[in-house]
Amino acid sequence: MTHDLAFLHTLASNVDVFDALVAELRPDLQVRHHVADHMLNEARRTGMTPELGREVQTLMADLSSTGARVVVCTCSTIGVAAEATDTAERFVAMRIDRPMADRAVVLGPNVLVLAALASTFGPTRALLEDSARRARVPLALEERLVDGAWPHFERGDRDGYYQVIAEAITPGLARFGAIVLAQASMAPAADRVRDLAVPILSSPRLGVQAAIGRLSNRP
Repeated sequence: MTHDLAFLHTLASNVDVFDALVAELRPDLQVRHHVADHMLNEARRTGMTPELGREVQTLMADLSSTGARVVVCTCSTIGVAAEATDTAERFVAMRIDRPMADRAVVLGPNVLVLAALASTFGPTRALLEDSARRARVPLALEERLVDGAWPHFERGDRDGYYQVIAEAITPGLARFGAIVLAQASMAPAADRVRDLAVPILSSPRLGVQAAIGRLSNRP
């Protein structure tokens, strides 16, 4: 079977999330998924080592082997390695959170990054700083860990996970130009926030829209 678009995940739950988005936005596309949950666990233990980076890039290239013209890594923690994959111009290598970062820095300069895992802060900070440099705009970042959220996710309690994140987004955050939910898994929490006049950005929809756009521009 040939595929148009492929995704590399470190959380199995993201398969359904991204399947649903593609089905909504471009139901004609054939999609391939690969879950490598050990990569997130390793990155949390050791950081992004050269060995892990090479493994990420090997998987990105493998995912293009059935015809995918765009391959997207949905994990922020390993996204820097995925985006740097040598594609030999055979396919586009994307990280899901790049479009989110590009929008956040334009809405800034004051940007708040929320994460449920501390290991996400370093890669997301570097990404936002890179997007700001590319856009030639100032950036002032603040990072906050949403304490108590990740244990809910690990137990499979998605409702509790989203609720803890949503409760961390309070009216006191109105001074920021944008709030970034650093992990794709956090996205549904934004739907639970009411009466906050600050854009809450998450990566899945923005990233899939960008991937489809890149796909449409490929021969």
